[in-house]
Amino acid sequence: MPPLRGDAPSRDGLGARSTDSGWLGKASSLSIFPAWRRSAPPDRKMSPHMDMADSETTRPLIMGHRHVVSAGHPLAAAAAMRILTVGGSAIDAGIAAGFALNVLQPDMAALGGVAPIILRSAAANRVTAFAGIGTWPRAASRERLVALGGGQIPPIPYRWVVPAAVDAWLTALERYGSMSAADVMQPAIELASRGIPANYFLRFNLLQAKAVIERHPEPGGDFLPGGRVPGIAEPIRQPALAETLNHLAAAERACGGTREAGIRAARDAFYRGEIAERIDRFSREVGGFLRAEDLRSFAVEEVQPVSVPYRGCEVFACGPWSQGAAVLQMLRIVEGLDLASMDATARLHVLAEAVKLALVDRNTHYGDPRFVDVPLDRLLSAEHGHLQRGRIRLDRALDLGEPAASGAASPDTTYVCVVDADGNAFSATPSDGTVLVGPHVPGLGFGISDRGHQTSLDHDNPNRFEPGKRPRLTPNPGLVTGAGFVMPYGTPGGEVQTQAMLQFLVNHLDLGMDLQHAIEAPRFATYAVPATESPHPAQPHLLKIEGRIPEPIAADLANRGHRVVRWPDFSALAGAVCAVRFDSRTGIVSGGADPRRMAYAIGW
Repeated sequence: MPPLRGDAPSRDGLGARSTDSGWLGKASSLSIFPAWRRSAPPDRKMSPHMDMADSETTRPLIMGHRHVVSAGHPLAAAAAMRILTVGGSAIDAGIAAGFALNVLQPDMAALGGVAPIILRSAAANRVTAFAGIGTWPRAASRERLVALGGGQIPPIPYRWVVPAAVDAWLTALERYGSMSAADVMQPAIELASRGIPANYFLRFNLLQAKAVIERHPEPGGDFLPGGRVPGIAEPIRQPALAETLNHLAAAERACGGTREAGIRAARDAFYRGEIAERIDRFSREVGGFLRAEDLRSFAVEEVQPVSVPYRGCEVFACGPWSQGAAVLQMLRIVEGLDLASMDATARLHVLAEAVKLALVDRNTHYGDPRFVDVPLDRLLSAEHGHLQRGRIRLDRALDLGEPAASGAASPDTTYVCVVDADGNAFSATPSDGTVLVGPHVPGLGFGISDRGHQTSLDHDNPNRFEPGKRPRLTPNPGLVTGAGFVMPYGTPGGEVQTQAMLQFLVNHLDLGMDLQHAIEAPRFATYAVPATESPHPAQPHLLKIEGRIPEPIAADLANRGHRVVRWPDFSALAGAVCAVRFDSRTGIVSGGADPRRMAYAIGW
């Protein structure tokens, strides 16, 4: 069969990925969710075409007239709603949820981690982004990393980079929010002080990482009280983290200036004061490269997001300092196809092939644009998408020639999005669950970002290590605008993120599913392209599919050359998409949240 040239048909939509070994590896065969989440409801009839448009979902579509939040944890959504109900904007609320997620999901994100952001300011009538990823310390060198890691990126503490989350939250708040730092941090302070109720997801991850946590007095004392993993609903208190947040709020109050000056004072209390000195001392004690000077000289960059048109909308993504632009490349590849008229197998196959082609481009070209000349205009052009589309064959999976390699997955990520009645929109993907992988800084209640593991030591790789350079980040929030609507969306999941995001967009924009149906539709993930994380594992032709995908489709995919392996019906490894959409013509805000993890949506 000749390759597709632009008008081949395909029909349906699916989504995501993470690696098989290490963290959450057992979830590929053993779901961590209650039984009702592992199977579709008994009265749901999945057709051979997997059309969910008229089927039931495990959760309702949330709708309101004023604002909707969707977040990786129910209490983070509640924290955002609390801010909205007292007059805060979507941006204030999203930042409050971000701080709360740093407390609620210490296995997924940390105050000392990363926080890439895309937001739309209605007042400024603009979409902007914050590159919430830290830089490699100046004291690090390639020679030392090679020696310490045996040719690979070495373990913690040698791969620590500058913590970026606090700067990202507070800089976005200063420039586009309306409330004080103390106001948006208050829910997080209360959660850290009173204790977060242990849930099944956190307990699972603590059980998997118990041996690692036990090696460190901090955070072991908070998360393994008496040397045991807390039971369901048992409160986990984080007093040191509460004190750190209170310290930032106190610095803001002591400033006595404008709202903006107070927020900058809170930010400087982290990067220029006692906190930075404590991080410096601890890094030196354990042999890390991070120094107070790295924190003092660091500033999160506000950058213009990249975008492409798709189905009458404009889809925005983070630039090549992340993998976000790969989503846009995938859309460029499939935009010439009538996906809605394709049969389910052809559509799944074509989407998987588009993912592979875009991720190869990511690995070949993307890196910190302050250090690397990334040909993004060419990569995001319709012409390049057309050329890539021409490489796809309907009858056969692409052979990328990549050698098989294995590697353990690192702790994951979480997400939050908010839209308010004024059309402000917020989208952020905080990450670095430091509690599962290493020590916390004594007395501060958080660990340091180990995002250096998403770097290459290959001289020819655009994402190669250099002092002061940002590793290419997998977390990548997204946002879509169209005639009278705005829609932030995103997911955790490492390498799975771009794949889950693509499938969600196709489900919603091509197949016409509402947000909740688009989120819950069965997903896939290809593992054929080397991952961002060192040692960059890849499994040629491996395609994971959720259990709800009918067997005839799985068999057809195998006949086309995919090595098909099944996940549970709803797999935690397939991501956890959240999305909120505001339609100005109706005044309705709607939101969906993924039942595959802890995500939850709230509206008013």
